[in-house]
This record gives sequence, C-alpha cells and structure tokens, in this order.
Amino acid sequence: MATFRAVVVDKGEQGYACGFRDFDEADLMEGDVTVRVTHSTVNYKDGLAITGKAPVVRRFPMIPGIDLAGVVESSSHPDWKAGDEVILDGWGVGETHLGGYAQKARVKGDWLIARPKGLTPAECMAIGTAGYTAALAVIAIEKHGVTPDKGPAIVTGASGGVGSVAISLLSKLGWRVIASTGRTSEAEYLKELGASEIIDRNELSGPAKPLAKERWAAGVDSVGSHTLANLLSMTRYNGAIAACGLAGGMDLPSSVAPFILRGVALLGVDSVMATKERRQEAWARLDRDLDRAKLAALTSTIPFDKVIETGRAILDGAVRGRVVVEIG
Repeated sequence: MATFRAVVVDKGEQGYACGFRDFDEADLMEGDVTVRVTHSTVNYKDGLAITGKAPVVRRFPMIPGIDLAGVVESSSHPDWKAGDEVILDGWGVGETHLGGYAQKARVKGDWLIARPKGLTPAECMAIGTAGYTAALAVIAIEKHGVTPDKGPAIVTGASGGVGSVAISLLSKLGWRVIASTGRTSEAEYLKELGASEIIDRNELSGPAKPLAKERWAAGVDSVGSHTLANLLSMTRYNGAIAACGLAGGMDLPSSVAPFILRGVALLGVDSVMATKERRQEAWARLDRDLDRAKLAALTSTIPFDKVIETGRAILDGAVRGRVVVEIG
C-alpha cells in the first residue's frame, strides 16, 4: 500500500498536535528492514510523546510508539528476510526515528530481535519496553550479587508497567516484594502479582534522611527524585537499588552516606541503547521466568484508535499494568 494509517505528532504555529492520518510509505525514514506492524503498547514515554508534556520527540513530524512487534515485509539486512517475526524496543524509535504507532515501520535491522518463541506478539507487547526494562533491572541486581535471603525487595511505581512486571519477576525468583504505590486501592491486584506488602508512596515522597532504618536489600525504582533518595537511605548493608525511571523527577536529593557507610549500590538501568546481547538476555529471562497468567492479569488490550486517549491517561496515573495496542 502506498499509504497506511499512523499516529502523527507535529509542531507548528498552532502548537503541538497529535492525530491519526494517512502516511505515505515514501516518507518513511531510512532503514534496511520494512516491518508490517501488528502490535504495539503504551509506555509512560509514549504518553509524553503523544501529549508533548516533555520534550521526548526530537524530530517533527513524528510517529510515536517506542515498541513494535510485526512481520518483516522486505529486508536488505543479512539477518532478516520476509516473513520473519520480530520485535523492537527503544533505539530512539518514536523519538528521533518514526515509531510503532503505524501499520508500517522502516528501521535498521540491527535494532531488531527475533520474537521469543515462547511469547506471542501480543505478549511481547504486553511486556514491551516497560517489562523489558524491569527484566534488565532484576538482572542488574542479580549480577551485583544481592539475593532473596538478604532481605525483601522494594518496587516503586508498583501499579505501572515497570513495577507490575518487576513484582511478578521478583516474586517468581523467591523475593519477598514490598510494593510502593499511590493507588492503594490496587492492593489486591499487586498481591495477585506477587507482592507481600503494600505501602503508600507518600512514605517515600518526602525529603530523605542521609540514613534511615534499614528496610530492604534491593529495589527497582521507576520514580527517581525523593523516592529514590529514600530508597537508598533505607537499603540494607551491601544492598542495591536499580534505577530505571524518572516519573517523579530527574533530581536525586540524597547524600553519600548510604554508599560509604552501608556499601549500597545504585545501579543505572538503560533500556534504550542496550546492546543486542543484553536485550536477548533480558527477553530470554522474560520468556523463562514471567508467569503467563500474571502477565495476562496485568494486561489490557485496546484497538489502534484508542491509543491517543490511552497515552493521555497513562500520564494521569489512570492506567494499570500494561496495555497492548492491536495495530491491525
């Protein structure tokens, strides 16, 4: 088809605008693989791109959508041929390169990985960048040597995409999980995912002490700012916190005390530019360790025409768990 349906954001004299339109295939960006997109998802970053509430998009016009699953239509890349099923997360797609909220995408073959055989395309997008980031965070904690026998693990932003998958993975691996959320009404949902204890995020949102009572051995944080500072101040000796988000802010009003007096480690987790080897490791772990029933419980599915309103809702904290977008 010469044109296909896509969500397009643009910026002009009338300001920031986002809507559906027919997009010409000739206007796709440079790449050596063309993919027929079947599924995508809605991450917090996608909500920022749709609304323009943060400068996520750095090229206009832009098709947002940082994740996609689909089937290769054509390829000049040696690793891919027509008919291959692939997934893509990150690499600036939906920010600097036209993204996944479209029926077609043209991308670099080096950005793609084969769909894990144990996961359907919809399940891959139910995981998406949020779940894949959670897996990278859990792997980082493991590689640092922190184990469940050292104490519980804290997960912030627990009702969101990263948090929901992190709880499921950590509980499957034997951790006692403490879930921090601003929506305590979701307590039963979080316990079904594997959380043993629910705390209100307000316990962690105020200014942090240099050191506070030791409460956990590890953590996955997608909030940042005061929340991350509090997590660090309450981490047990030789514990580790994996930081992978900034929903609460980019600042870190902490001190060196947790690092030099308790040997606490702050593990930075980047999912956008992670190597192919790290991506394959994370997806292999998700394929092996993520409980499919729990994945289904934390996932909702929407048609393509609902993606803009869902992107707005995720910024309002009105989206629980993960959302699969059926591009069709």
